[in-house]
Amino acid sequence: MAATPLESKIETLISECINALDFELIRVSFRDQVLQIMAEPKDRNLEMTVEHCAKISRKVALIMDEEDPISSEYQLEVTSPGISRPLIRRDDFERFSGELVKVVTSELIDGRRRFQGRLAGISDHDEIHLDTSFGPVSIDYGLIETAKLDPTEIIERQFKSKQKG
Repeated sequence: MAATPLESKIETLISECINALDFELIRVSFRDQVLQIMAEPKDRNLEMTVEHCAKISRKVALIMDEEDPISSEYQLEVTSPGISRPLIRRDDFERFSGELVKVVTSELIDGRRRFQGRLAGISDHDEIHLDTSFGPVSIDYGLIETAKLDPTEIIERQFKSKQKG
């Protein structure tokens, strides 16, 4: 989950602006000449809209034009985390405790690198706890390559709530 030096620099340049717009910066990614800014509203009751993305895009574009951290042409893309939201910061693992997640590690743990299970939170010692079909697993936060929500139950909950409504 380590960001490149360029991604870290861009995050530093734009995080204050995104925060001032009342959004939380989730991730900055620069791959194949595409700068992806992933953000979500600070108000957890609001859904990210196209208008929100456009608002962030306009402000970020101004900063990027002024600071010019990318020397070549690139495409700016502002997105929401979506239903398969990546878990990046330590507090993400606390916030989404109880949800199904998919985790890939940079090293083998008990002969595996891929884990799927219910997130049981993060300890004070930076260990992510999962309840998997193979039993409980603890993963050092520093070994996590990628982690994201498994949308299976989220989709089911949304479907059930629409049926009731």
